[in-house]
Amino acid sequence: MSAPDESSPPRRPVVRWVIAAVILVLAAAVALWPREDSGGTDPVAGTAQPPAGVSAQERAAAGLAPCPVASAPGAGPLAGITLTCLADGAPVDLAAALAGKPALLNLWAYWCGPCAVELPHLQEFAERAGPALTVLTVHSDPDEAKGLARLSGLGITLPGVSDPQATVRTAVGAPAVLPISVLVRADGTIASVEVRTFADVADIADTVSAKLGVTV
Repeated sequence: MSAPDESSPPRRPVVRWVIAAVILVLAAAVALWPREDSGGTDPVAGTAQPPAGVSAQERAAAGLAPCPVASAPGAGPLAGITLTCLADGAPVDLAAALAGKPALLNLWAYWCGPCAVELPHLQEFAERAGPALTVLTVHSDPDEAKGLARLSGLGITLPGVSDPQATVRTAVGAPAVLPISVLVRADGTIASVEVRTFADVADIADTVSAKLGVTV
C-alpha cells in the first residue's frame, strides 16, 4: 500500500465552501419566491379611501325631486338593476320604477364638463314634458356627495339615482364616455342610446319625439 500524497491540498474546506454557497443560493431563492396574499391590506390600494356616506340632511339640502315609484314589474335590459335614490337614499328597482311610461335616463358624473352644460337643458325639458315622460339622472360615479353638490350648484332638482358601478351603461351596451342619454320605451325596451351632448332643449325635444314618439 502506498503512502498518501501529502502534497495534495485538503479537500474538506473546499466541500464546506461549496455547501455554504448552495445554502446561500437556496435561501435567496426562498426569500424571493412569490407568496399568496395573506389577507393583509395592499399598501398602495389601501391608501385610497372610499367616499364617505351621505347623510339625510345632505340629501334633503340638495332639494331633489323624489324618485319614481314602481308601478309594475320591470322588463327589458334594465330589469334586475337596483340603484340608490339620491333624494332619500332608498333603493330603486329601476325597470319597475320606469315601467308604463317612456323615460329619458341621463348618465353623467360630477367631474364631467359637458354634463354640467347639458343638465340645465334637461331640467327645462322635463318641466315642459311634465307627466308625459320620466326624466331621471343617473350619477355614474361612486362619490354621491360630490354628485349632490354638483346638482345643487347647477340648480338641478330632477330625480336622480346613484350608479357607482355604471350598471346602466353596461346593461345598454354604451361606451365608457359621458354624458349618455338612454331613451326607454314604456315596455322597458331601449329605443335609443344617445352618446352625445344635447345642444339645447329643442334638440332634446326633437330626439324624444323621433325616438319615443312623445311630442313636447
